[in-house]
Amino acid sequence: MPLVNDDIRTEKIDGVIYNMSPSGGFMHSQINGNIYHSLRQQLKNSVCVVSIENLDLYLSSDEYVIPDIMLICDRSQIQKDKYRGVPRFIVETLSPATAFKDKTTKKEKYAQIGVDEYWIVSPKERSVEIYYLENGYYKLVNMYILEDDETDEHYNADIMINLRAMPNISVQLKEIFENIE
Repeated sequence: MPLVNDDIRTEKIDGVIYNMSPSGGFMHSQINGNIYHSLRQQLKNSVCVVSIENLDLYLSSDEYVIPDIMLICDRSQIQKDKYRGVPRFIVETLSPATAFKDKTTKKEKYAQIGVDEYWIVSPKERSVEIYYLENGYYKLVNMYILEDDETDEHYNADIMINLRAMPNISVQLKEIFENIE
């Protein structure tokens, strides 16, 4: 991944270099790990692979981002630490430093390159926004805020969220936020 020095990860969007260091913190990494683990288990023996915070997605020849989670089915587009194809699915987990960019600039860029499904996960709210690409733009099709108190009338922790492009792949809502207090 592109580095300014040995400790700083960067993204480059519209000619602007963004410092991605420091990392998003414990809750951010737990959520990403939970989603990654669930998808990876379900993708065994599949042509598709899941990537977690370690593969640059090239939007153009000199524009790149580092999605938190990517589902890739065209492995021929992976070259070392770069992916130059179109992921089937991307997750960005919000942190205070990246929330605005994740919900605006990166969301627009992912739509422009044709990423079919985009999730925005908020650790603080314990929420998941699910967007589908329709006519070149993302449409919010669902939003969940975890309610894991079984006595609450809005309990929803057992909901299974299926990927649109791969309906046999799903993540349980409570699993996304496991070990997050």
